[in-house]
Amino acid sequence: MLRLAVATNKETYDRMQAPLEARGILAEYVETRERTLSLTEPWHGFDVGFVYPTRIMEGGVADALLNVPWLNDREAILTSRNKAGVIAALAREGLPVPETTMVSNPTDRRDLEAVFEAFERPVVVKPNSTTRGTGVVKVHDADSFLGVSDYLSLIHDYRATGDKSFLVQEYLSDARDYRVMVLDGEYVGAVERRLPEDSDHWKHNVHRGAKATGIDLPDHLKELAEQTAAVLDIPLLGVDLLVTDDRAVVNETNARPTIDDPKKYESGFYDRLAGVIRETAEENRD
Repeated sequence: MLRLAVATNKETYDRMQAPLEARGILAEYVETRERTLSLTEPWHGFDVGFVYPTRIMEGGVADALLNVPWLNDREAILTSRNKAGVIAALAREGLPVPETTMVSNPTDRRDLEAVFEAFERPVVVKPNSTTRGTGVVKVHDADSFLGVSDYLSLIHDYRATGDKSFLVQEYLSDARDYRVMVLDGEYVGAVERRLPEDSDHWKHNVHRGAKATGIDLPDHLKELAEQTAAVLDIPLLGVDLLVTDDRAVVNETNARPTIDDPKKYESGFYDRLAGVIRETAEENRD
């Protein structure tokens, strides 16, 4: 049986174990963070890894101890995590994205004011490399925008902070929020993330109370997600689309996407996932 090292013990791990074991793949959690790790005792017996760990330093250790190819390797994680890089790469290829400006601190106050004035209100301000909507704010006026920028500048002033950038992005009111899953270049399913009708929140992250409902997307949105994965060259990718009555844009991507209930995906999802895992494992034997 193929042994799969899984660098998460969250929902994805719980959901994948039985379906993959039925297909000859034993998924086993490898703990890479918030523990002590011997660097002289390799982890033997694994054939392939499932998504490179989110903490890059600990990931480098796990990579060395395991010595296996990854379905979504370090490069894939770094590519997707850089929200600004994703937007720039997709825009270069002509794919629709929100109007976005990256701010690299320290930045002159006049430049910040000019950035804010270039957008319609409100604007979305988000850190360049966080997940689950952490640190994302909607700003309606210049003083608030400069205040948020000040807070981010204080954080970025700390010398050990690696990422010293943030994004200013147009806000698409009344946009429908879709998470689309692409596996090995092909659409395999999508969910719409909706907030309760009585919610006074605006972020559609599931971890913040939104509900994900499986849907069948129109073909042009499926193709947009597939094109996104092709541009970024990431095998397993969650593509976040914002869709209004007159446009659709790629808002973000996630190279460590949560695998949802299989009923929300195309039939044969786990057959295809098992096939891609086996193909990735073969890279270690070539």
